[in-house]
Amino acid sequence: MKNKKPNWTKTELQVYIMLLCANADKKETEEELEMIQNKIPKKTFLKMHKKFHKHSKKKRLNKIESSIDNHNYTEMELAAFRREMYKIFFSDCSFSMMEERLDMTLDNILY
Repeated sequence: MKNKKPNWTKTELQVYIMLLCANADKKETEEELEMIQNKIPKKTFLKMHKKFHKHSKKKRLNKIESSIDNHNYTEMELAAFRREMYKIFFSDCSFSMMEERLDMTLDNILY
């Protein structure tokens, strides 16, 4: 059966991507989750957090790739979003190899 294309809002997609960034090194810290939660409504966070943890790593990237085309992000929106991603990556004061790989992968998907 073919995967259904997600019909997520921009906010939902961004939360999902932020969760992926937080989970890049296989551990979501309280600080990372708090950073994400502080930017969006709690209901949206909980909804996307639940979806995120249901999906495999491959399915997560496929969902992002199929959903990104639903939104016409401007260069300014993408730049702001990338800054938020880097805040998550560097919240523990390091940029691991897994985070770096995910960053390159997301760069290819987003642009």
